[in-house]
Amino acid sequence: MAKDRPISSSTTSDTELREQGSVFLPRFDSQGLVTAVAIDHGSGRLLMLAHMNAEAIARTRETGFAHFWSRSRARLWMKGETSGHVLRVVEIRVDCDQDALELVVDAAGPACHTLAQSCFYRRLTLAGGLERVEPD
Repeated sequence: MAKDRPISSSTTSDTELREQGSVFLPRFDSQGLVTAVAIDHGSGRLLMLAHMNAEAIARTRETGFAHFWSRSRARLWMKGETSGHVLRVVEIRVDCDQDALELVVDAAGPACHTLAQSCFYRRLTLAGGLERVEPD
């Protein structure tokens, strides 16, 4: 099969279109969300995990800056809208069944609201506690 050849929807299932086709068909969960991770463009480091709805995806594509859906605040938000620590999106990658997105980004400051470079700044110890991970 050609790498970027569209698959005809009349002869294939939605699963085949999502997994093998060249059409963006996000598979939203029951709350209308997909999981999204932000990865640093330069280092490849995982910066944060959030959720996106259709509007967040559209705004991200329109503006070039990462937008997410806040489940706790029930509203759309742009990363860095108050801190200035925006995430400029270089590329959006889609997983195999289109229910998760990887945003490859250039970060304008710390990605975490705690001011850590990554939201993943602690690890679970063998004893069950947490310890801080030094940045790379």
